[in-house]
Amino acid sequence: MRNFILFVRRFFNLILFLVLEIVCIILIARTNTIQGNDIMSSANTAAGLMYKQQNDVVYYFGLRRMNDSLVNENARLRLEMAAYKSFDTLRDTNVRIAIQSTDTNKHIVEYNQYFYRTARVINNSVTEANNYITINRGSKDGISKNMAVISGTGIVGRIVHVSAHFASALSVLSVKQKVSAKLKTGEIGYITWDGVHPDVMAMEDVPQQIKVKRGDSVFTTSYSFFPADILIGTVYKTSSIKKNNQQILYLHPSTNFRNLQYVYVVENKMMDERKQLEDSVKAK
Repeated sequence: MRNFILFVRRFFNLILFLVLEIVCIILIARTNTIQGNDIMSSANTAAGLMYKQQNDVVYYFGLRRMNDSLVNENARLRLEMAAYKSFDTLRDTNVRIAIQSTDTNKHIVEYNQYFYRTARVINNSVTEANNYITINRGSKDGISKNMAVISGTGIVGRIVHVSAHFASALSVLSVKQKVSAKLKTGEIGYITWDGVHPDVMAMEDVPQQIKVKRGDSVFTTSYSFFPADILIGTVYKTSSIKKNNQQILYLHPSTNFRNLQYVYVVENKMMDERKQLEDSVKAK
């Protein structure tokens, strides 16, 4: 208490000046004078800037929750889109019979049913010959080997190792993994990577007579572990190989592998049946 009294006595004049100054400012601000309006305007500007900074900080720390929400919403929309593509109604070639909604003997075949699971990338490489991506989902989340991994913009890779809570995917930026691909006109080839440049991929086995323009899109086919019609990239250059009448298309991948944060793990519910059939044919 003694120190406080000494402090007040020592700075009494300064404290009195500040108090009177504040009182004057309040009195001026409460009037409708030009000075009062200026003070209120300045105070509102300062308060607005402070609120904006506070809102920016809160918004920044809420970005992860917003991203998670958007990724989950995208997964739900992908499931709904897949549902529209997953039924094929078979009709007799000569007779078309209207099927009642209550008829339980509908000739409907369900095929290529895909289930999308969201995941966050927690480790990723782009500088190795065979690059891997680690995600925060594992067997307890329904992840298993050979499931396809895609991003919101294109293909990513294939699940190769799974633990209870994590999984590792072999990226398409890998010299030992080829992906079946097609042009928008239907011509089929396969995608390879040179093991050096993460921003460049190549589509091989394209006949030279096929006219390809810069900017043409390349998509996946149903021949690989990816769902069909997923964007792979866009053509930026072509190179002819005269000895076999083929051409190589160089692509910019649609997925930005340098900044990969969220992905979708795609389960093909009919892949096991398809693989079992194909393996039995090969064994004969």
